[in-house]
Formats: sequence, C-alpha cells, structure tokens
Amino acid sequence: MNSPPPPRAPSRATDGPAGRPSPAPEQTPEPPRRQPRLWWLGVALFMIANYVVTQLFFQEEPAVTVSYTFFKQQVTAGNVASLVSMGEAIEGEFRQPVRYPPASAGSGASTGDQAAAPPQTLSRFATRRPAFAEPGLEALLEAKGVVVEAASERRSSLFEVLVSFGPTLLLIAAFVWISRRAASAGGGLFSLGRSRAKRYSEAAPAVTFDDVAGIDEAENELIEVVDFLKNPLKYERLGGTVPKGVLLVGPPGTGKTLLARAVAGQAGVPFFSLSASEFIEMIVGVGASRVRDLFREAREAAPSIIFIDELDAIGRMRGSGAQLGGHDEREQTLNQILTEMDGFDARVGVIVLAATNRADVLDQALLRPGRFDRRVVVQRPDRAGRAAILKVHTRHVPLADDVSLERIAAETPGLVGAELRNLVNEAALLAARKDATAVRAEDFAEAMEKITLGPTRNILLKQADRERTAYHEAGHALVALLVPGSDPVHRVSIVPRGMALGVTWQMPVDDRTSYAEDALRARITGTLGGRAAEKLVYGVLTTGAENDLQQVTEIARRMVLRWGMSSALGPISFVAPQDDGLPPAFQQQPYSEATAELIDSEVRRIVDDSHRQADELLAANRPRLDALAKALLDAESLNEREIHAATGIPERQEAAPEAARGAV
Repeated sequence: MNSPPPPRAPSRATDGPAGRPSPAPEQTPEPPRRQPRLWWLGVALFMIANYVVTQLFFQEEPAVTVSYTFFKQQVTAGNVASLVSMGEAIEGEFRQPVRYPPASAGSGASTGDQAAAPPQTLSRFATRRPAFAEPGLEALLEAKGVVVEAASERRSSLFEVLVSFGPTLLLIAAFVWISRRAASAGGGLFSLGRSRAKRYSEAAPAVTFDDVAGIDEAENELIEVVDFLKNPLKYERLGGTVPKGVLLVGPPGTGKTLLARAVAGQAGVPFFSLSASEFIEMIVGVGASRVRDLFREAREAAPSIIFIDELDAIGRMRGSGAQLGGHDEREQTLNQILTEMDGFDARVGVIVLAATNRADVLDQALLRPGRFDRRVVVQRPDRAGRAAILKVHTRHVPLADDVSLERIAAETPGLVGAELRNLVNEAALLAARKDATAVRAEDFAEAMEKITLGPTRNILLKQADRERTAYHEAGHALVALLVPGSDPVHRVSIVPRGMALGVTWQMPVDDRTSYAEDALRARITGTLGGRAAEKLVYGVLTTGAENDLQQVTEIARRMVLRWGMSSALGPISFVAPQDDGLPPAFQQQPYSEATAELIDSEVRRIVDDSHRQADELLAANRPRLDALAKALLDAESLNEREIHAATGIPERQEAAPEAARGAV
C-alpha cells in the first residue's frame, strides 16, 4: 500500500516563504505554613542582650578626640599618665583632668571648634598622629614618664567569632539549605539514584477506557492486560503469562499516554509514569540506579504498571551513529532496563508499557520476545473515531443547535486526539470572548482556521497586492475544479492569516489510506495554479509561490523515490532502508550519481507537465478566472456554493461539507 503524501500546508500569496477540557481537579487543602524556627529568635535575643549588657555595665568612659597639638602640649606639661598606640591612633589618660577646648585659641583648637563644641573636663583622650609629624615623640614620652602600650585594633568578641567561624558556618548553612531544597523537590544528596517516577493510585482521579475514544483497535489489544491484572488466576491455571512489555507506537498526540493511564485506571492498580529522559544524568550510572529503584518499587506495589514515555530517548540502537565506546550513560541505562525485564517474573504482576514515535530506531534487544514482545500501533483516528473523540471532549462544553460533531469530524481528516481537544478548547475560548452562552459552528470553523494558519493579521494591503492575491488564490481554486481527480474546493479566502495572505481550502471526500497517481498529479497541478494565474494575468512572477514550489517538489520527489511512479526508473525504491543515526551529510545514497541525475530529471518532468497543464486550463478559462478573482475582491472569503456560482462550474455530487483542512 502506498504511503500518503505529506499534508498540504497553506500557500502564501505575495508574501514570500511561507476536548473537552479536563475537569477541574478537586481543591486540595492548602498545606500548613511552616512556622519560623525558634532558634533563630533565640540567637537574635542573645545578640541583643549581649550588646545591651556590654554597653551598660562594661563600657569604659568614652575617650574624647583632641587635636594632636593639644596632646603634645599635655605631654610636654607632664599631664599624660599613659597611652595606647594602635597604628596612627593614640588613646590615653591625663594625670589631672583638663578642660577642652581651652579658652585660649593658642592651645591648638580652632575658633570653629570652640563654637561647635562647648568646653568639657576630660580624663581620657584620643587623637591621631599625623604622617608628617617630626620624630622624637617616643623620647619625649620616656622623658615625661608616660607609660606606653601598643595594641591591635579593637574588635568585639562577637566579631572575632564571626571572623573565625563565619566561613565554616556559611558553608554549613548553604549545605543544609541545598539539601532541604533538593529533599522538597523529591531528591537529596543521597537520592541521586532514586527513581523519579510519578505514582498514580486509586486515590487520584482515575482515567478509564470511557475517557479514550477513536482508537478501538488499540483498546482491544490492551483489554487482555487489564483482565490479567484483575484475574491473574484465569491465565495462570492454563500456564499462560501476560506479556512483560507492551510497546505503544504511533504519531504524536494519538493518545498513547492516555491509553496507558486508562489501562491502570481500568485495572485499579498503581501506575508509575515517567519520561525516558528522566533516567539520564551527567553522572554515569545514575540512570541505571534509577531503573533498579523503579522496578523495586513496582514489585513492592505489585500488581502495578510501569509506563516509560518516549522510550527512544534511551532505547536507540546501541553502537549506531558516532558513539564513543559502550560505557556512556544512555547505554548503561538501556542495559539495566534489559536486565530488569529479563530478571522479573511475569507472574508477579508488573507490566511495562512504553510509548514511542520512532520504533524503527529502537534496539532490537528491546523488541525480542520476553521484553517488549507485544506491539500496539495507535493509528490516527478515522471519521467515526474523530466523532467519538469530539463527543468525549465536549461532554462539559455547551454546544449550540447548529453544531454537528459528525460534520466537524468530516471536516478534520488527519487530526489526532490532542489536536481535536485543542480545537474544542479554542472554539470554547472564542465563544467566551464573544460572551456567548454556547459554542456555535462558526466558532469551530474559526478555531480550525486559527489553528491551521494562525490568527488574522490586521494589515493594510495595497489594492494591487489584494488583486494579485485574489488572482493567485483564484488560480488555485479554478485549476482544482477543472482537473479530474482533485479534491473538492470548499473555501477560498484572501484574509491574511499567519504568514499567508490568502488560502484555498480543499478536503478529500473521505479519509484516504493511499493515493493514486492521478490524484497526486492533480494536487501538483492545483498547487501550481496560483503561480500560473499570476504569470497569465501579469506576465511576471513573484515570491508568493515559494511555499507552493516546496510542496510540489516534495510530492514529485516522493513519487519518484518512494512510490515508483516514474516510467524511466520503474518500480524501485531509492530510499535508505533504515536510519543509521548518522547526520545527513555522512549518509550514503543508495543509488549512483547517474541514477541521481535521472531522478532529478524525472522530478522536473512531472512538475513541468503539471505546470503546463495548469497554464493551458487557465488560458482556456480566463473569464472564469476573472470572475472568481472579482468575487474574492468583493467578499474576501467564498464558500463552496459561492465558488461554483462565480465560476459557473456545477458542483460535484460527491462533494463533502465545508472543509477546514487541506489548504493550498
């Protein structure tokens, strides 16, 4: 079966390159606030008491600062009994109290000093020796019988304690703080090797199969797992054992994680969930230790389920790419997972579920029987599946009478569960912004356009640019209407959104699992219709078709390389069989240079033939092109009925409702 081509992205004309909401969780009681530590208060009170007692009872009479001149006069007069020198600072006692400043200005005190400070009787003094003072002071002091002492700068006992033990205390405090923060986050210095898996049990709100829709095939594969967890004796009496590991494979957003939680909720067993990247740390061996601790916890809580999301983060093929040696952290963790899955008995009731988007890069040792020996493919939902998913996500969303979930499901081919939930949420937000009491069909349509193309851009375009955009989008729509095998056109707009100045919406009549060659060529021709219209009307080309050219080149190259739709090359695939982990620059092409030239020529031939067909169709239907462009300039947005009315082309009998997917 042929793989479908990549989904079409919106064209960018004249602008260059181009759930319901989950129920609110129950309000958990606010944890009690941590009371302040009383020992901090005790330390503060002790420091305050020490300061007060020292100041009141042990503080000596304060020394008054006097001038150096006055000090020398008192030394010469023999009135200095003793002094203490601390560098340039000098403190001492007088033999007889003196008045300072003296009444005479010649004493060394300035007139400003006398005015600033009234005279007072001093018995202690303090002064500083100037750096330019003459030598001989020591001899004078000895001659006058002054007792001289030398001392270092005075510091309080508390200051000495802080200087001596402060750095050590800071280190201890920092260590305690970091340890407590790590412990509050679920870790600690001695818990690097502990598992960080989140555990869900029956105390938490359970997710069951009632909350999962649109993937019935995957559910049926997992019902046996649920039944084994509920009734293990049913299988053990016949010698059967449940698979040790179940690998969920599928595109992002298809509900692999939700499906794993539904298995645990349906069975009513503990559920350990974590991402594979949480095993990896900078320290080699930590990941393996966490794996051992995780399986130990799961065995103690058996029967239980271990869910590892994004398994390819640690489960890639060993020895691939530019790995250096076999002792890196990722390989150590993978080896430990393989060992643990071999070492436990399936009868203990521990089941390992894992999810990945890249099963092709997983190590083969993971996929062999006895480990992940069951593979469940979670596909994109079909039309009925999308309708069921929408019903789940709109349980608590008030819908207007004009909303048809089956119609929305038909308009959204290719969307997965996460995208549908986002669609419902965006529609609800738009309705709330309009103060509406219910979500209407137009809210869903607007939400789909916003998700696909982005919000509306309020830009002022020149009339010439609007006209060129209208002809570009009219060319897309008209060629798609005229080419047999193309998807129906449901809407054309020249309202700027995101990076696009205009968009043409197409949607297949029903979900497709494969594409015929004529349908692919019709898509290429319709995508080139915008460029052909600009060339026909204006005679010059613009940058507005850059995104279109990227799309048609990709489709044509896949037709030649993957799907064998080239008569010159035949039914041969020229794609590398497997991703070997090397960068593209180091990967070897599985074909010769001569074949590469032939591939390029075939891609060019397919695109040139389609471009020539678009030119011929538009030249033969120029009046219809002008009429459609004029209608777009007047209304800015046309639905399917208005498009057919403007062009005069009758509607297809098999046309589906208005589309909101497949823009070109």
